Amino acid sequence: MNSTETLDVIARRYACRSFLDTPVPPEQLRLVAEAGVKAPSALNRQPWRLVVVSDRSTLTRIDQVGMARLKDADPEGFARVQSRGGLLLYNAPAVVLIASEPLDTPWPVAMDAGIVASHVALAATSLGLDTCVAAMPGLAFEDPELRAQYMPEGFDFAIAVLMGYAATPGRTPHEPDVTKIRYV
Repeated sequence: MNSTETLDVIARRYACRSFLDTPVPPEQLRLVAEAGVKAPSALNRQPWRLVVVSDRSTLTRIDQVGMARLKDADPEGFARVQSRGGLLLYNAPAVVLIASEPLDTPWPVAMDAGIVASHVALAATSLGLDTCVAAMPGLAFEDPELRAQYMPEGFDFAIAVLMGYAATPGRTPHEPDVTKIRYV
């Protein structure tokens, strides 16, 4: 059976939780961000904005503020992140923050943000980057100063896509459980 390039990218993407310090080239960041804004949305409202962060001091600050909040909010989750290196961003040299606009609509804005995250993660993987889709960095944006500085006005943190080059390359994705599929 033949496979398409898209299916190959989907098959090799995994959640990378340990990145090298190697910066992601600006051209790749642009291509990934543009792939994100090409995502469809309910009624084409596009209730999201992307914030691409590759400044190391900003990433460190997001990690520090987020970890402090995680320690208070979820001690068990904090311990788990500590066991994986103690960083919410896993040392990723670049992060795409996806912010969503709260809308009074029956269509879930979070779903639109998830579609954007999927576009971003798959585009990054197709360019040879490793990724991790993560919600926990949102803890950092509960801080009013960070929120005001990095979230567009009127938007809330929705999800983040961490990206860079794996510190331990060669990891494989989880084994898909096809028993979770029901055909009707």
